[in-house]
Amino acid sequence: MNEAHLHLLLNHLPILGSLFGLIALAVGIFRADTGVVRTGLVTLLAAAVLCLPVQLTGEGAEEVLHGLPDVSKTLINAHEEAAELAFWVLELTGALAMLALLLPQRAQLMNRLTLAGAVSSFALLAWAGSLGGQIRHPEARAGFVSSAEYKP
Repeated sequence: MNEAHLHLLLNHLPILGSLFGLIALAVGIFRADTGVVRTGLVTLLAAAVLCLPVQLTGEGAEEVLHGLPDVSKTLINAHEEAAELAFWVLELTGALAMLALLLPQRAQLMNRLTLAGAVSSFALLAWAGSLGGQIRHPEARAGFVSSAEYKP
């Protein structure tokens, strides 16, 4: 297994984890259910930790793809820049989640700050994932026309 394969296996975990954590945290805050809030916070913290190996395998994945036909360096760079921003926003969200868990006296403020970070994290991670998918999946690119639809 090479780093590209590992990157592809792991990259869904922070995206889906941040979505689950966001939903759980929002529901917990809305219902004033500390157990659900805690689940959301722990999930967001776990998503931040799981994002580390995804980030660390990105360069290796790029090396594996380097020189392959039909691989756009422009798409790789766009994905890399989006992923870098998403990574740091998720790490900040994970830090906020940890503080929310450790500082129950500031729970309401920390929970709301973490929720804002979770919304931003998920949006950025989803965008980075979409750009990453476009690297080897032309059908995910804007303006794609299948051979059955193509009319010269």
